[in-house]
Amino acid sequence: MAEVKLHPDWLAAIGGEFEQPYMAGLKQFLADERAKGKAIYPRPREWFAALDATPPGAVRVVILGQDPYHGPGQAHGLCFSVQPGVRTPPSLVNIYKEMESDLGIARARHGYLGHWADQGVLLLNNCLTVEAGQAASHQGKGWEKFTDAAVAAVAADPAPKVFILWGSHAQRKAANVAGLGAGSPHLILRAPHPSPLSAHNGFFGSRPFSQANAFLAAHGRGTIDWQLPETPEIVTG
Repeated sequence: MAEVKLHPDWLAAIGGEFEQPYMAGLKQFLADERAKGKAIYPRPREWFAALDATPPGAVRVVILGQDPYHGPGQAHGLCFSVQPGVRTPPSLVNIYKEMESDLGIARARHGYLGHWADQGVLLLNNCLTVEAGQAASHQGKGWEKFTDAAVAAVAADPAPKVFILWGSHAQRKAANVAGLGAGSPHLILRAPHPSPLSAHNGFFGSRPFSQANAFLAAHGRGTIDWQLPETPEIVTG
């Protein structure tokens, strides 16, 4: 995948995945889809944006998403995040509501989460691409194996981290990762997905942000400034 970049530290950790047969199949699938004229989100240079923004040694918190947003102009490589000027999606609105309830932080007027990624919050989707207008269209094509390897690399590092798992999909993904079972040095927070369909079933009131900061502080890893800047600094590749 010569069109995209990958942080050198991630290459050292999981670069071998690019030599696996599944990755060749994924590369061919994406090339075929683009040759058919299908729009794919995000742009190729943003496929690995979450890994570029948060190298493995900097990870303090992991938030797992499912697929990129499939509307025009939304996805840019960080799960749950959209660029400024794009309407904040409903799930992110609910994340902001919970953050306000948990920490007293006023809801941001934009949906760009780069400030979190810069501080060591890995905002990683399960699949890193999607066809325009077709949710979950790139599931089962190989991305899951690649992102499994990324999550496993983070979990294998014994420095204490927080894994925030919203919804059954993220929870299933993490369940089979070595280092996230009994005796794990990490804090694993599970709650329903922030989607409007499930947020009232236990996402609201779960207090993930204060719990994450309390754990990080107790283990000498500082805290995350969850307050998003009113005018965010946009990172472009």
